[in-house]
Amino acid sequence: MKKTIAVTLCAMLAAGTVGTCTSVYASEEPDPTKDESVIKAAEEEWEIAVVPKDSTNPWFVRMDTGVKEFAEKTGVNCYQIDTGTIDATRQAQLVEDLIAQGVDAICVVPVDMESMDSTLKKAKDAGIVVITHEGADLENVDYDIEAFSNEGYGAFIMQNLAEAMGEEGVYTTMVASLTNGSHNEWADAAVEYQKEHYPNMTLLEENPRVESDDNGDTAYNVAKELIKTYPDLKGIMGTSSFDAPGVARAIQELGLVDKFFTSGTGMPADNAELLKSGVLKSLTLWDPAKSGEAMVNLACKVLNGEEIAAPLNLNVDGYTEMNFREGNETVLEGQGWITIDAENVDGLGF
Repeated sequence: MKKTIAVTLCAMLAAGTVGTCTSVYASEEPDPTKDESVIKAAEEEWEIAVVPKDSTNPWFVRMDTGVKEFAEKTGVNCYQIDTGTIDATRQAQLVEDLIAQGVDAICVVPVDMESMDSTLKKAKDAGIVVITHEGADLENVDYDIEAFSNEGYGAFIMQNLAEAMGEEGVYTTMVASLTNGSHNEWADAAVEYQKEHYPNMTLLEENPRVESDDNGDTAYNVAKELIKTYPDLKGIMGTSSFDAPGVARAIQELGLVDKFFTSGTGMPADNAELLKSGVLKSLTLWDPAKSGEAMVNLACKVLNGEEIAAPLNLNVDGYTEMNFREGNETVLEGQGWITIDAENVDGLGF
């Protein structure tokens, strides 16, 4: 299944419908310690703070690992701050505090686009470099980093879901919230890809998009209610790292393995048993540790006054040939998508 999906997506990319098809990782191991901007950042002791959505979420715990490893490898003064539970107001306040402290760069994964944009304007006005991830619609940034094009990743999730569903049946989409920019872009792209490539699949008209609040229990309860309400429903596409695993719990509890399906973003170690048991056929992902490293590396380049031109090499796996999103000179996209299944889940390392 994994090979089929990869080949199909590469064919789609080669046709120019999504972007460019490259290897997920560079042939040579990237080494940020040889990056001139990174060396300068360590020498100048520039302070770079990373602000995740939620420091307790395993996804952002993994991002923290990447930021810490980058600091240890390079000597750059970078760190991830503790945001506690996901909360847009708290996140904005933490950014305000960093502005007051006079840090050199702030890297943010925004909870809410609109409220964060106004806060980041204050950072920009204060001369602080602003790098974001999963914030392509933000205006007050130097650059936004995406592991891939949102269109490509949405299509990739849909290919995984369609494979599990046998390319037929009724499905719906799940996002953390209707204000989450990247999740909704993935879901939109997935639906468009389905309409073009899987004519025997149908989006649930009465409830085409549901919210999980970025919470596995919520995803589980929402899935059970959907299954009860819509007997013809056969699949749910997830976006948050809690969506598909939460839906899988409902599938297992209701005895619907191999009858109801889900796929979407998810962490390997947390979901290994669900994948091995067949409740989940696949999950999709990029490594958040690499995203954290890439944000810090780009912040170093901007602080050093380096010209940011494509293809950009950030010396991080999956971010070695970054290109600007078409029509947008602030959004940089890599090639970091991967499929996780029963065969490879134990070898991914997190």
